[in-house]
Amino acid sequence: MKLNELHVTNPYLDLPNECYDRVAPTPLADPYLIHANTDVAKVLDIDEDELQTEAFVKFLNGEYLLEGSEPFAMCYAGHQFGYFVPRLGDGRAINIGTIDKYHLQLKGAGTTEYSRNGDGRAVLRSSIREYLMSEAMDGLSIPTTLCLGLIGSEHDVRREKIEKGAIVCRVSSSWVRFGTFEYYAHQGKFKELAALADYVIKENFPHHRGKENRYTLLFNDVMIITARLIAQWMSVGFNHGVMNTDNMSIAGLTIDYGPYAFLDDFRHEHVCNHTDVEGRYSFANQPEIAKWNLKSLVMALSPLTDTEKMEKNLAMFDKIYIRYFHYYMCKKLGFEGTIEGDPELIDDMLDMLEQLHVDYTLFFRTLSHYEGDREALLSTGLYHEPMNAWLDRYDARIKTIDTTERKEQMLSANPKYVLKNYMLQEAIDAAEKGNFSVVDDLFKIAQNPFDEHPAFERWAGATPQEFKNQKLSCSS
Repeated sequence: MKLNELHVTNPYLDLPNECYDRVAPTPLADPYLIHANTDVAKVLDIDEDELQTEAFVKFLNGEYLLEGSEPFAMCYAGHQFGYFVPRLGDGRAINIGTIDKYHLQLKGAGTTEYSRNGDGRAVLRSSIREYLMSEAMDGLSIPTTLCLGLIGSEHDVRREKIEKGAIVCRVSSSWVRFGTFEYYAHQGKFKELAALADYVIKENFPHHRGKENRYTLLFNDVMIITARLIAQWMSVGFNHGVMNTDNMSIAGLTIDYGPYAFLDDFRHEHVCNHTDVEGRYSFANQPEIAKWNLKSLVMALSPLTDTEKMEKNLAMFDKIYIRYFHYYMCKKLGFEGTIEGDPELIDDMLDMLEQLHVDYTLFFRTLSHYEGDREALLSTGLYHEPMNAWLDRYDARIKTIDTTERKEQMLSANPKYVLKNYMLQEAIDAAEKGNFSVVDDLFKIAQNPFDEHPAFERWAGATPQEFKNQKLSCSS
């Protein structure tokens, strides 16, 4: 369909007024299209030809609103680095309507009621990072928010230096966060809290609609899908970097891409956010932080349902998480299922990777081709031991598994490419000079990370030493 034929709804506006603030986008000066996502456009029933029109740029810039659009920003609270902040909200994101079950949002579209003295803008570098990484996570089959399009501009935005403003159109089945529930619970607005919970159930957990214990069931589902999400992050070596409760999706999606990173050399305690001086959001801490955040959600939902029942469900988190984690790791190792001894084999492998400074993604992709010749694998680490000792155990584990089937499974579970920070920085550096070809190339990789892509082979190896383990800020 053409943009002028589309009609959006605004189901979130059916909630009480305290849940949002109506606000119009503030367009950027001299906008231009950097990239459009044809797959997301297809889901939204937008014609591909429409993505190259001036109207599409104006749409992404907030100048052109679709029929039925009533723009608004959402209110929420959150625990940030463990400390409760009672009022946050969409400080630079404006919701512009819903198509089918997908909610569209312009990030960087100007100030809102919740901007907290900020300028409501997003800069080019952070917008490129979010645009590409949301596509990369989707390409890895990890639940995530999506992006429809990205525009740049000549609009000056002050950060540590003057940068150029950009807007990314984000698309999601939900923008509700753990912190959204925390806001109304903290305010003692239990009517609004119940309305929010019913809204979330209707949109994302409809199988619980009308049930007497629906709020307990809601929490249980959120706990399970959160455990699964974190297990998927850990299996691919993804470090979110800022798992505040306002950055945790009630629908179990990866949300709010800031100072994230895929691991270079494997390190349990890797920290990708330079603001995180205590390592609260380190790679290894992610399961425990998810559980901590779920405890906060228990408190937020406690006015609606039995706390003891939710806590009893939460007590299952560790077991559920580890089962998912072992499931995904066994897929990566080519096992048909988990048997006795596999958890120890996995743990010892990760310790070995850290000891030998092995690139996480490269190791698993190389292992996917393994048929007994160890030369390629041994070359990924600093020393042959203890990798040789671990491979002896691995050989014994796979000796009864069909080699062809094992390799096929592993090649579909272990990406050849992930978007590491040095690759993204290359795209940003080129984009800041007006060259968006690297953005285009990384987008192709992001969509199909398991393919060979011989033209992009230079990005398939270990991260160059000078670019390893970079830390970024929350504005990244």
